[in-house]
Amino acid sequence: MDIRAPTFPESVPDGVIAAWHKRAGDVVRRDEPLADIETEKVVLEIVAPADGTLVAVLKAEGDTVVSDELIAQFELGAAAASPAPAAEAPQAIVDGRAPAASPAARKLALERGIDIAAVTGTGRDGRITRDDVAQAASGAAAPAEPPAAGEPALADDAPGEGDRPERRVPMTRLRASVARRLVEAQRNAAMLTTFNEVDMTAVRTLRARHQEAFQRAHNGARLGFMSFFVRASVEALKRFPAVNASIDGNDIVYHGYYDVGVAVSTERGLVVPVLRDADALSFAQIEDQIADYGARAAANKLTIEEMTGGTFTVSNGGVFGSLLSTPILNPPQTGILGMHKIEDRPVVVDGQIAARPMMYLAMSYDHRLIDGQEAVRFLVAVKDLIEDPAKILLEL
Repeated sequence: MDIRAPTFPESVPDGVIAAWHKRAGDVVRRDEPLADIETEKVVLEIVAPADGTLVAVLKAEGDTVVSDELIAQFELGAAAASPAPAAEAPQAIVDGRAPAASPAARKLALERGIDIAAVTGTGRDGRITRDDVAQAASGAAAPAEPPAAGEPALADDAPGEGDRPERRVPMTRLRASVARRLVEAQRNAAMLTTFNEVDMTAVRTLRARHQEAFQRAHNGARLGFMSFFVRASVEALKRFPAVNASIDGNDIVYHGYYDVGVAVSTERGLVVPVLRDADALSFAQIEDQIADYGARAAANKLTIEEMTGGTFTVSNGGVFGSLLSTPILNPPQTGILGMHKIEDRPVVVDGQIAARPMMYLAMSYDHRLIDGQEAVRFLVAVKDLIEDPAKILLEL
């Protein structure tokens, strides 16, 4: 049986073999991971189609593959007749081969200077996870091994010679893709940003009053801020369809649906899974999907389809403490909303100075399609809806 790379969508031209978890001659069980293929968007896991033997590996780690390209050959049935191998120490090196490790684990081990072969794996079949490497790094009290021949020593290994250590590692496909798309966005779009601030008192009060009841009614889902901003953005997009549009050559494509991308930060870089038909989702459904996306993004389990498309994006830099920033467009979208940290500031309310929880909002837009006044009015609409969230439910 041929083992082939998956069929990539048009937006993903190719991928790279990030890791082989099995080698030629290994007996494997059905659904055991064989290899990881890293694309510009996600890491795809290739699993054994049945019990059998991996006969030949045709693409090495680091090789580029395209859709449906042959990467290995597999023989059916051998595993079913073979007794299960005796358990081995997860960290043992077999025939000079290091134990299987996830791409995130290998990357962290390289960054921390950890010998991957010395890490005990707690994952499936002894696979080394990122947490295993992080724990090994935090608990590494033993003296470091001397560097291999030809490797540069760090400062502690060679006092006086390595006082300015450097390490060169290749970019991941995701990081390289993010870098390229950010440069393209700035080069190809007439990007401007408009700012405003929103009083979060009403949303904070509503959340505090109904949080417990919301969790009981929706299987523990927490009522966060993001669902308010997604729903407010959808209502504002209905009023300003150009912000929900995209440019295709000399044509403007107006979308009659609202697929809102939600920026999620991972160890590999920023990913933007999409809430499809966000206008039809309840607050609880939005919170559930965002929580699910966040968990699966951390585990590299998002699919390419979940990160393809989108007509508008919401990004929350406030979770990292950002007070103000300029979000960059996610082409071919023409608008992105940036949320920021909520901070108590003195403001004038009914002629009196009062401390209020305030958040700066940033709206970046493509001036080729969206006029300045339209962008400002869009952001003001979002502000008004957040400051009076009843308008979101009443679609006012």
